[in-house]
Amino acid sequence: MSNVLNLEEYKQKIFTKLEPSGWGRVLKSFIFSTEFNEILLNLHDLSTNGKRFTPPLKDVFRAFEECPYDELKVVVIGQDPYPTINVADGVSFSCSKTDREQPSLRFIFDAIQKDVYPNEPYNRDKDLTRWSKQGVLMFNTALTTEVNKIFQHYNIWHAFSAYVFDYLKNFNPGLVYVFLGKKAEDWEDSCGDNCTKFMVPHPASAAYNGSKWNSKNVFNDVNEVLQHNFATKIIW
Repeated sequence: MSNVLNLEEYKQKIFTKLEPSGWGRVLKSFIFSTEFNEILLNLHDLSTNGKRFTPPLKDVFRAFEECPYDELKVVVIGQDPYPTINVADGVSFSCSKTDREQPSLRFIFDAIQKDVYPNEPYNRDKDLTRWSKQGVLMFNTALTTEVNKIFQHYNIWHAFSAYVFDYLKNFNPGLVYVFLGKKAEDWEDSCGDNCTKFMVPHPASAAYNGSKWNSKNVFNDVNEVLQHNFATKIIW
């Protein structure tokens, strides 16, 4: 990405990877914009100055690659990726690269087990692409963060997140949005009014203070809306 030609080639690779899921056509105008140039060059400059980030570039857009746009029903909005190297895999809260459940994911799984599947075994597979493939976009509004530091790349990705929310508001009404934490709630107005919104504390808040996560029964509530509106539900 050191010159314009390489930058354009990289953007074309991203677009090509997003085409099969349908997100290529959705994100095309942003991918080939000067705003996206600034994002990529910013990440490149940080990296060359010793400020490594996670996930690696090849995984940054996996949330979109794994979620078929035409099947999109739910957008789960987080903050930024796990900051530990070799943990984040591009799908928010997913940690398929490691053998350990990260604290946030453990709280999520515990809530699902208690609220949704209290009397049956629950699949705690750390790879959340199984949700993506059902039409759940697991979306961090900052797609990267500096290794071992949180909240570092919000400004870098702000224009991209604004584009995504604006597109969905105008061209895909009726979605269900789950805002996890105050940072996610900052985007509430960007989603418009023709949708369903749930506000839930970020699970990391419970991990930090050693308490239980108040999930507000959101996984059942999401399925209740989907059942009513689309006669379907998510297998969490």
